[in-house]
Amino acid sequence: MESPPPEKQTVRVTILNRQYTLRAAGDPSDIERAAAQLDDLLLALAAKAPNADSTHIAVLACLHLADKLTALDREMESLRQSVDQKSEKCRGMIEELIASVEAGV
Repeated sequence: MESPPPEKQTVRVTILNRQYTLRAAGDPSDIERAAAQLDDLLLALAAKAPNADSTHIAVLACLHLADKLTALDREMESLRQSVDQKSEKCRGMIEELIASVEAGV
């Protein structure tokens, strides 16, 4: 039997000096932490481009985050391949061990 989805909680965050009220099913501190990181990124971008409007800054932030996500995806795929290779090597070693035990070696 499936458990009901977690109840959503109200979380208030401030991003670029604007307050937002969000409804989150997860841990509110995760949302607060993510909002604080986003705010830091947006403020850093705004400081580098003081004449840019908030839409321009938001697009730059999205590109930055998309680039980070792509890099993390590549890293995760590399780690998956490494785990797969090591798992295959372990499987081969276990099969050899089983065969040697069965052969009485």
